[in-house]
Amino acid sequence: MNSLVRLGSYVCQSVQIAGCGLQQVRTKYADWRMIRDVKRRKCVSEHAKERLRVNSLRKNDILPIELREVADAEIAAFPRDSSLVRVRERCALTSRPRGVVHKYRLSRIVWRHLADYNKLSGVQRAMW
Repeated sequence: MNSLVRLGSYVCQSVQIAGCGLQQVRTKYADWRMIRDVKRRKCVSEHAKERLRVNSLRKNDILPIELREVADAEIAAFPRDSSLVRVRERCALTSRPRGVVHKYRLSRIVWRHLADYNKLSGVQRAMW
């Protein structure tokens, strides 16, 4: 009986420890790729104004070469994830990266499934 009490207290303590695997953690993200993409989007929005300013200096042909080289160094100092090309459009439900219907932020598979069951407003299956 004493060992059963110790086991119960161990389980209660281990549930409180993050990442122990005993309790499933639910988030609003489908998988780790979506979490990574959200972090990238946040980084892009934080550095967007500065990047635009430095990039315009970098690509300006009228400015002297030395100034453009300084702007190149400044762009290189930004985090890699602050670039817009590293952001990927993903399905909001499944995190599928390809075949995304951009207006609804859903993959074509999920979009078709929801359209079949009348769950999307303004969408009607073709019938003839």
